[in-house]
Amino acid sequence: MTATEEVTQTGLADRYGRVATDLRVSLTDRCNLRCSYCMPEEGLDWLAKPELLTDDEVVRLVSIAVTHLGVREIRFTGGEPLLRRGLVDIVTRTTALSLRPEVSLTTNGIGLARQAQALKDAGLGRVNVSLDTIRPDTFVQLARRDRLKDVLAGLEAAQAAGLTPVKVNAVLMRGVNELQAGELLEYCLDRSYELRFIEQMPLDAQHGWSRDTMVTADEILEQLVDQFGLVPADASTRGSAPAESFLVHGGPQTVGIIASVTRPFCGDCDRVRLTADGQVRDCLFARTESDLRTALRGGADDDELADRWRRAQAKKLPGHGINDPSFLQPTRPMSAIGG
Repeated sequence: MTATEEVTQTGLADRYGRVATDLRVSLTDRCNLRCSYCMPEEGLDWLAKPELLTDDEVVRLVSIAVTHLGVREIRFTGGEPLLRRGLVDIVTRTTALSLRPEVSLTTNGIGLARQAQALKDAGLGRVNVSLDTIRPDTFVQLARRDRLKDVLAGLEAAQAAGLTPVKVNAVLMRGVNELQAGELLEYCLDRSYELRFIEQMPLDAQHGWSRDTMVTADEILEQLVDQFGLVPADASTRGSAPAESFLVHGGPQTVGIIASVTRPFCGDCDRVRLTADGQVRDCLFARTESDLRTALRGGADDDELADRWRRAQAKKLPGHGINDPSFLQPTRPMSAIGG
């Protein structure tokens, strides 16, 4: 039996036949924006430094996920991961693993212009950058910070460094940027960025999300379908990807829509999350977590940590339950979970 076959057979399976091979690792809950759909203008109480996993602890848990549990993709997230001082070293050590995973980064792009080449040299494959508008005034309204130029510079630097395909994630907010889908798509198409619109999800710290004010996937498509000649891409190529893909003017360029609320894709989910303070979350919307940090700091060996992780993932529910009347938002907001 090969090493790859062994880890696959003892991977992160749940009771519904899904196997997690995509790990999202939050490196910090801190962020330098205050996006209205994520957190209040005054910010949040950040995790204290002793609560955070150290760089060595992050790399050890990532290594266990890859070598013991069959994880093949690592996405570093935040908060804002570029705020993590040890980010480049963490990426370097992750890409040096014997069963090298695909490694990517989700970021707001601020500071990416300075770090893009170093991250590429460290082995980072690509980036996902959050960008909800290309209008400076709307950016300030949404993010409560005047940093649009920095985000756009980060995108350009990522492209120049070869962190491709550069993907852009956008959330449309009713009454703010809901009618800007077309101009954002034009901007991305002109620069060969891959744009994906994401339905606003109930993950804000204020718990102010409302289905009535959410811009739906159907509304986004209605704005774009005629102007860009959108037709669905081959659904058989989607796999476990969260985005429905649409060809622009017959292709090859595409635009994606992640309809987490109106068209859930939980049955094909292959993701698991590790928070910055060492908690396993089997779903973005989970209301329970499994603590690896305490066991890790208590002297548990790799096999024990892997076993704890397996048991945590086995409890995953069949779906996120957003459309169930009994649904409750998770206690942690998106900034403290990781995307």
